[in-house]
Amino acid sequence: MKKRIVFHPGDHVGITVCSNGLKREQKEEIERLRKCLNEMGLIPVFSELLYETHSVFSGSGKERAQELMRFFEEDKIKAIFDVSGGDLANQLLEYLDYEKIKQAEKPFFGYSDLTVLLNGIYAKTGSSTFLYQIRNLIRRDEKEQKQRFKETFLEGGSSLFQSEWKFLQGEEIKGNVAGGNIRCFLKLAGTPYFPDLTDKVLFLESLGGEEAVMTSLLTQLRQLGVFQKACGILLGTFTKMQQMQREAPIEELVKKIVDDPKMPIAKTEQIGHGSNSRCLMIGEHIEVRKEKIR
Repeated sequence: MKKRIVFHPGDHVGITVCSNGLKREQKEEIERLRKCLNEMGLIPVFSELLYETHSVFSGSGKERAQELMRFFEEDKIKAIFDVSGGDLANQLLEYLDYEKIKQAEKPFFGYSDLTVLLNGIYAKTGSSTFLYQIRNLIRRDEKEQKQRFKETFLEGGSSLFQSEWKFLQGEEIKGNVAGGNIRCFLKLAGTPYFPDLTDKVLFLESLGGEEAVMTSLLTQLRQLGVFQKACGILLGTFTKMQQMQREAPIEELVKKIVDDPKMPIAKTEQIGHGSNSRCLMIGEHIEVRKEKIR
């Protein structure tokens, strides 16, 4: 990992929603997040469009994009954490000012449906983004998450970026990372926001979707020529498939559809939708060698 991000006591961080609006009953959870960040010495600044106002929308795509840009443009905001997921993040893509985002050089964090923004920003600016959900700090594995978050972002360490990988094929994977949630990543296909995957390391994970759904999505990636361009594949957790023991293992499914014994493939149980998930940088160089990452 090339970049180090260190927050200092009193730093302001933006908390935003770019995908589905939060439900009103989640206010207590967000208050716990506020308290957690305050205890670390950080000052959260919350978007005015956090919660649903009609259906699952907290505002129009343009309005949510304006809120996100407000955080990118405010000098006092040192980083931006999205706390949402769902289906709506791609609404923002056409309304963002990518030149201002590039100039801001501000860390942007999100997961799941935020895959579209993490990769869209990378494709349009070349800037790295962060696949990570800040609400992990108040979930089941909060003790470990807080420890790693503090060590990484308050003390200049890197434990939140360290994951254990098991190789399915090959012995080494290195290159710049693109990808994220497989379903959401494919929403970028055919748009200007789909990153060039030539010699990139493709990372994939999923929350839902059984064998048929994963087969369909992986086949679409193959038909797009993604597997022919990428130099390696990293797999995170595929929650539903891994829970359904009668299904073909996701590892075997990926190997079958990629159909290239020379393509290095590795998997971790530490990046995905789980509350124990570590952080992965989109657009940043990664090197993985037989149980080793740096």
